[in-house]
Formats: sequence, structure tokens, C-alpha cells
Amino acid sequence: MFAVSVPSIERWLRQRRETGRLAPKPVPGPPAVKMNAVMEALPERLADRADATLEEQCSWWYEVSGVEVSTATMSRALTRLGWTRKKSP
Repeated sequence: MFAVSVPSIERWLRQRRETGRLAPKPVPGPPAVKMNAVMEALPERLADRADATLEEQCSWWYEVSGVEVSTATMSRALTRLGWTRKKSP
């Protein structure tokens, strides 16, 4: 009915038995250092240059911080801020 595999159900049952809960496990690895810094600086930049392309935003960030970010990272940052990629009229 829900298209869930038997191994998934077994894994969830084992997790419930061992931990007493079914909360998702934390994402492994260190926190994203680039993303935090970009998220702090980006709102001010968007107030000035809301219609800049992802490539322009990435170039700006490299000029400001010296750290290169991909367009995918910049896109994720914009999405987390609730910013759309629509251009101004």
C-alpha cells in the first residue's frame, strides 16, 4: 500500500527497539562552513542585487571572502532564505 520495502520496515523496528524512537538520524559529517558564512552575508547582498544570476552571486562571494562556492551551493542558500530566482520586472 505504501510501497515500503521489508528491509526498511525491519530497520525501523530495530531502531525503535534499540532507541525507543523513530526520529531520523543526524546527517553525518561536519557542518557546512561555507553555507553558514554565505547565509549570513547573503541577505544584505540580495537587498542590493536581487536580480543577480547565480554565477554573479558566486563571483561576488569569491571577491568578498576568497572562498569559491558552486552555483548549486548558492542556489541552496537562496532556497533556504526563501528567495526565488525570479528576476525583477
